Amino acid sequence: MSGLLERLRGRGWRMTSQRRVVAEVLDGDHVHLTADEVHARAARRLPEISRATVYNALGELVALGEVVEVSTDGRAKRYDPNAYRPHQHLVCSGCGIIRDVHPTGDPLSGLPADERFGFAVSKVDVTYRGLCPACT
Repeated sequence: MSGLLERLRGRGWRMTSQRRVVAEVLDGDHVHLTADEVHARAARRLPEISRATVYNALGELVALGEVVEVSTDGRAKRYDPNAYRPHQHLVCSGCGIIRDVHPTGDPLSGLPADERFGFAVSKVDVTYRGLCPACT
């Protein structure tokens, strides 16, 4: 059983066949699929799965904190199942593919204290952009 499926079972998420196939489609280190891509892949495994069921399952997974919605440059939202390991994203400006990256060091160290304006900063989102090998 995958890490995502194990976590969902541990949380008591009711594992219908439709929910299971959505979780299986999302499982992986660098998976950042749109809802339509999740539906297309799920439908190959379970042809009767509806788009509404996929959207509902994705919404529940986001609400549970098991999947993170990622939005970049006005493109369709993507769903990242790597919700527990801190990481940043590398985004292709051409095709929109997203990869997880794990830079070393504390990202807050790049923001000097006098530039925090008294904020108690709790999270840093860094997005690296460029062209993937297929787009160069």
